[in-house]
Amino acid sequence: MSIICVYNNQEILDKYLINSLKKQENQDYELILVDNTKNKFSSASSALNYGAKQAHGEYLIFAHQDINLSDPYWIDKTQKTIKKLKKPGIIGVAGKTHDSLVRSNIKQGINPTDVTPYKLKKPEYASTLDECLFIIPKDVYDKHPLSEKRCPDWHLYAVDYVYYIKEERYNAYIIPTMLEHRSKGASMSEGYYTTLPNLMKKYHNQKLIRTCMGDWFTFIPVSFQRMIKIFKKY
Repeated sequence: MSIICVYNNQEILDKYLINSLKKQENQDYELILVDNTKNKFSSASSALNYGAKQAHGEYLIFAHQDINLSDPYWIDKTQKTIKKLKKPGIIGVAGKTHDSLVRSNIKQGINPTDVTPYKLKKPEYASTLDECLFIIPKDVYDKHPLSEKRCPDWHLYAVDYVYYIKEERYNAYIIPTMLEHRSKGASMSEGYYTTLPNLMKKYHNQKLIRTCMGDWFTFIPVSFQRMIKIFKKY
């Protein structure tokens, strides 16, 4: 397993991901850290692709800096789970299946609480995935790296990969696994809304783009849908 992490805060990286990796029992893994403390990279896709080019593992784990692998056998268990999947193209730990409900067994926040009440008992086919941690088999990634053109910011790169890899006749999965994500996962900059139209154009025939932060019709302008979502909050 190759673990690839782009970080911009050394303290958070050490406290969460690095510290939890040190507690992994008898696991053979490769850690590739991409330093973005000086904003060298303008997008997640470009930074993660840079790191992935250095990887040698059978599976590439793309993880946020504030991930805590709370199970000391997480790497071993995850690898065994993936090997049982049919033609996996991307595997995530949180996402959606056939509807608009987020499903996951992970926890989030400084005082970790369940991401969602909708749990997984077994791997499920995914319609979208969260970016906090996802896995791509290296032989798949080598043919299909993350798109830097469609995702030129820090959002939606795993969502894009789910839709793209399905077109290439691979499967996307969510797996039932335990880990913790320090962030509450609700970070949305304007980059989210400038990247979203790229996916809507690419996957226009899908009619709907599912994300963990909401679902979007591909045939209605983002600005109008965004206004409706804001209106519904009030």
